[in-house]
Amino acid sequence: MEVLGFGFSTIVIVIVVLYLLSSIKILAEYERGVIFRLGRLLESAKGPGIILVFAPLDRMVRVSLRQEAFEVPPQDIITRDNVTLKVNAVIFLRVIEPRKAVVEVSNYTYQTSQFAQTTLRSVLGEQELDELLSHREKINLRLQSILDTHTAPWGVKVVNVEVKQVDMPESMLRAMAKQAEAEREKRSKIIHAEGEFSAAQRLVDAAHLLATEPVSVQLRYLQTLTEIGVEKNTTVIFPVPVDFFSGLQKLLGKDAESSPAVKS
Repeated sequence: MEVLGFGFSTIVIVIVVLYLLSSIKILAEYERGVIFRLGRLLESAKGPGIILVFAPLDRMVRVSLRQEAFEVPPQDIITRDNVTLKVNAVIFLRVIEPRKAVVEVSNYTYQTSQFAQTTLRSVLGEQELDELLSHREKINLRLQSILDTHTAPWGVKVVNVEVKQVDMPESMLRAMAKQAEAEREKRSKIIHAEGEFSAAQRLVDAAHLLATEPVSVQLRYLQTLTEIGVEKNTTVIFPVPVDFFSGLQKLLGKDAESSPAVKS
């Protein structure tokens, strides 16, 4: 009988030891354990480190506090100016309150994804195409604010939302390319006209300056001949001032007027 009693007690001790060993749980630094004892939620989450979970009285749900990123599936969107687009986004979130993330919602990532899809369609549908392409940061902040308002009761913080890709129809891409080409041509013509205006203004200033000193015209004439001679060309060009032709024309006009008087 003593042998049987000793053997039974040994078995009981071994079972208790194994039960205690199985009750030991180790949580990493980024993990928290939400404990339900007899179906009731404990006041605070456990971890990190070693904790005891006494099954079947206790049930533990592991929750990661690390930031998570998931992609919102592409959504078909019609902008305010009736342009059809396909847009997808990326959401970055993390759990702030593990107890709420387990109790308040069944699957916070799936729930956030569904909210993100509807919010993406509604927010981008209020924007025009040019606003969507040029004010991407403003739209991201608005999406983040709306989603964070929905997920705050679950203890989940939406850190950031980024519109990842905007797919446009080929016809719209061609129209935008033509618009960009026309805009560049417009700027080119404006710059060319401004250059012509500046050059004409400088020429007027130079003409006024040369008119103050007639000798400067002769000096400029000699300088031009010197520049031509440096090129070592066989052809020699002699610039003739325009005043020379006007004086010659006046002289010929006087001779023509005087000729009939002599004949009479």
